[in-house]
Amino acid sequence: MTNAARDTFVVGLRNAHAMEVQARELMERQSERLDEYPEVKAKLAAHLEETNEQLKRLERCLEFCRESTSSLKDTAQSVMANMQAMAHSAANDEILKNTFANNAFENFEIAAYKSLIALCGAAGVSEAKAELEASLKEEQRMATWIDSNVEKVTMEFLAHQRHAAS
Repeated sequence: MTNAARDTFVVGLRNAHAMEVQARELMERQSERLDEYPEVKAKLAAHLEETNEQLKRLERCLEFCRESTSSLKDTAQSVMANMQAMAHSAANDEILKNTFANNAFENFEIAAYKSLIALCGAAGVSEAKAELEASLKEEQRMATWIDSNVEKVTMEFLAHQRHAAS
């Protein structure tokens, strides 16, 4: 394992772990406020389960490197997620803001996993590749779902607005 590749890989794993902690917090906060959007709520609940598995996979990848997570990064990302959720909850169009933010976040996660997968060989941690590829596929499925449902969520939001106005 080259030191530069290994060090970059470990930092990336810790960053990805913190990223998934942030994702978990966001989904938990958003789910609390999605009763008017049952399909979105169900999809977030399913992806929340995947996220918990992704955290475990990242922890196993860190164990392959004889490393651990970064409590500081995890805590910082958790706080940031809760602040973002609070900011969006005050907005009249919360569901739209969350949909846009979730779309961007899923693509950020995809890029992070692709980067980690690219580093596996150079870092000498080929056993981590399958774990990371499993998480990448889950993120790609979620990103595809969000992307294909932007219009539907927007129109549902509009219907709720019309109903509230009448």
